[in-house]
Amino acid sequence: MIRIGQGFDVHQFAEGRPCIIGGVEIPHEKGLLGHSDADVLLHTIADACLGAIGEGDIGRHFPDADEAFKDADSGELLKKVWESVKAQGFDLGNLDCTVIAQDPKMAPYIQEIRERIAKLLESEVEKINVKATTTEKLGFTGRKEGVAAQAVVLLQNGQQ
Repeated sequence: MIRIGQGFDVHQFAEGRPCIIGGVEIPHEKGLLGHSDADVLLHTIADACLGAIGEGDIGRHFPDADEAFKDADSGELLKKVWESVKAQGFDLGNLDCTVIAQDPKMAPYIQEIRERIAKLLESEVEKINVKATTTEKLGFTGRKEGVAAQAVVLLQNGQQ
């Protein structure tokens, strides 16, 4: 059996916060605003995984009204989601995701991000694909107001 899930998330930039994308701190003059560490990519991946197993979204599991998740490490949240995936008997087939940002430039960090995600999902790096694109200066990402991310995950029961 295979299951597919997709995720999408957006976070705006904010002063005085670190810029964490894919579990990696990216040098940038602004960070991302959110209740947790605002890791837009890991939130997207968590939503894709939860969607694949029919368990809603991260807002349902880790609500922003709950102070327990204030400034939470999104890697730890994704680990909890992954435990739910494994509990339903699924392994990772593959993950394909895209960071949508005019700035910061993501290319120098893609491999480190892939490695971090692979570790969080207990997978080989070869099953993780991370891409980055701009919006050619269009929209909120093009105006450098924030970052978006999307992901598609394939889960399979009984790893091949």
